[in-house]
Amino acid sequence: MIDDARRLIDQHLFTDVAREPWVQHVEYDPEIDRWYVRFGCEGRDAATIYFDLRERTLHYELYFMPAPANDPAPLHAWLLRRNRDIYGARFGIDELGDVYLDGRVALEHLTIEELDRIIGVLYECTELWFGYAVQLGFGPS
Repeated sequence: MIDDARRLIDQHLFTDVAREPWVQHVEYDPEIDRWYVRFGCEGRDAATIYFDLRERTLHYELYFMPAPANDPAPLHAWLLRRNRDIYGARFGIDELGDVYLDGRVALEHLTIEELDRIIGVLYECTELWFGYAVQLGFGPS
């Protein structure tokens, strides 16, 4: 199952996805079984989706923004409310306060359509919400 998933991900990301005009770069690191899809959008020059192949799942993650400079509570509350609007991903905060979008899919459910949906969700969240999140985290206090 994992070898089939690796072939599906590799083939789709390096062909169909890499050809998209908003995709800046696709890369694979065989040492850690990780793919990188770097893209640009209206609200942000570049963002990178990390796809990590694990024994039974494909984990995906996008670094959304650094820890807020001001009081993080308004941003964190807003992000938690956004989680209800996202299918298959969620906002999370690491130990330093940086914000990520992440999720995972079981390999038995991984298809080209599911991979496209994941990329689309992460792209859409970045496009729609990055600017406002930066305002909340770094705007005037």
